[in-house]
Amino acid sequence: MRPGGIRTWPLAALVFVAIAAWPLLVQDVFLQRIGALVLLAAISASAWNLLGGYAGQVSVGHAVYFGAGAYSSLVVFNQWGWPPIAGAPIGVAVSMLIGAVVGTPTFRLRGHYFSMATIAAAELARILVANWPLTGAAVGLMGPPVPRSVWDLSFISPVPYHYLFLSVLVVLLAVTWWMTRSRMGYYLAAIRGGDRAARSLGVPVLRYKLYALLLSAGFTSMAGSLYAVMVGFADPDSALGILISVKMVIVAALGGAGTLFGPLAGAIILIPLEETTNAAFGGGGTGITFIVYGAIIVLVARFQPGGMAALWQAVTTRKTGSASRVS
Repeated sequence: MRPGGIRTWPLAALVFVAIAAWPLLVQDVFLQRIGALVLLAAISASAWNLLGGYAGQVSVGHAVYFGAGAYSSLVVFNQWGWPPIAGAPIGVAVSMLIGAVVGTPTFRLRGHYFSMATIAAAELARILVANWPLTGAAVGLMGPPVPRSVWDLSFISPVPYHYLFLSVLVVLLAVTWWMTRSRMGYYLAAIRGGDRAARSLGVPVLRYKLYALLLSAGFTSMAGSLYAVMVGFADPDSALGILISVKMVIVAALGGAGTLFGPLAGAIILIPLEETTNAAFGGGGTGITFIVYGAIIVLVARFQPGGMAALWQAVTTRKTGSASRVS
């Protein structure tokens, strides 16, 4: 049985109960903030997973969609005084437009050539934003300095953000679950196995790659908007830096790309490690983060390419086999 099957659901239910109860069980603000960041990382990685995991198209330029959401939220505040969350639909529309423009030519590339093209697109977007006055150029944009109304979603405590992010993650996972059981899910599975084989089965490859990208870009943009709402700031590095794209890939791969709960598992492992490292080393934490990311890439590629989902499947299969032999 593939990861994400029946044996996974009881564990997933327990994990979601623990996540929902986390802000009520801990009083430390730092730990509560880590819980919110775990959910935000799970949203962005799950959104990437729609394209990179299920369709097998490894994009390393998803920061462009994340940045579209973050900047859209802050632009509507700075230009018209709207609540930042009002920019989320605009960010989704902009990210889908970018996805259509970028995806149409790049999907004709394969393997690492596609990944390199996505990096180039994201870096081009970062350079353009860093020189565009509307987006604050290299300085960036700020959100509301003080809460004006509840619609600003500007909270001192991380707890409201925790439950907001959890709600969005549940919706995203529900959409992903529905997709995997629809015609689109079966087509994407065929595409992941190989374009030529998928075409031989009558799958319109380029069209469904584009569908997956648009869906992935929309949810990634939503993650960017939520990030801007919580942090209240965005600049070219924090919203469009390559490290954002790399984090999405690593979180999904660590938990298990192409599985429903893999990105959440990867976020639960990686984000606390990253945050505690940054807290321990202060300004030097960024360099340590790169080292941690590199080590995780090597370990996953060498010992468990399927991530924690494959490890869980192996353990449960072994236990089931042992129980069958005993009976």
